[in-house]
Amino acid sequence: MTAPLGRVLIIAGSDSGGGAGVQADVKAVTMLGGHAATAITAITVQNTLGVHGVHPLPLDLITAQARAVLDDIGTDAVKTGMLGSVETVEAVAAILDTAHAPAVVDPVMIAKGGHPLLEDRAVAAVRDLMIPRAALLTPNAPEAEALTGLAVIDLDGQRRAGEALLKLGARAVLMKGGHVPGDTVVDLLLTSSGETLLEGPRVETRSTHGTGCTLASACAAGIAQGKPVEVAVAEGWAYVAEAIRRAPGLGGGHGPLDHAWPVRRS
Repeated sequence: MTAPLGRVLIIAGSDSGGGAGVQADVKAVTMLGGHAATAITAITVQNTLGVHGVHPLPLDLITAQARAVLDDIGTDAVKTGMLGSVETVEAVAAILDTAHAPAVVDPVMIAKGGHPLLEDRAVAAVRDLMIPRAALLTPNAPEAEALTGLAVIDLDGQRRAGEALLKLGARAVLMKGGHVPGDTVVDLLLTSSGETLLEGPRVETRSTHGTGCTLASACAAGIAQGKPVEVAVAEGWAYVAEAIRRAPGLGGGHGPLDHAWPVRRS
């Protein structure tokens, strides 16, 4: 019996280098058997060396893209990424209220090269409007610190911040551990029913651009296919871990993952 297709509406920014953002999201959802549709929030000028420009799209255009998808194709999950401003956060929160599908919220704040992708004043909007609407929230350590005010420097910090984010309304939180020091990377999934540890050796590579976008979209693909959040996260985590290991080493900076590794392996 084949798995359901799983429709995912991706609301995020475009990455001209193809390693992160909507481009990474579409690749991940497709490789995991889903159908990816998009509502682009911003056009970025970037490559592996960094973000060289950000051009937000008008709010009515973002909403119109989402409505065009929802009114015709529909969706089984929504994945949000780069939002940028308070106004965009508010518009996307309104979209989520009409999508009638679980939302995977990746609270994107800073690009891999250090360029800010979320206004400082928009952090509170993400906390107040996006977290309560999240079926799954996927912050890294700096993002969790910004959202909770708690230090995240070890597993205990990941756990405390994750529990705080659950109290803010997220139904599940995947606390990513890539920024936490150590030879082993530990991601911690917290839900109302308990926690799951996902851990593996740290891969020494500069090809980690788009890791967060890819993981959130991989999880959204599984959720869209009706899988329990624990299964969707575990499968998405394994997909990303292998994509990092197989990264092709493109560019002179933080390179992309190998999103298409399942095809090459087969």
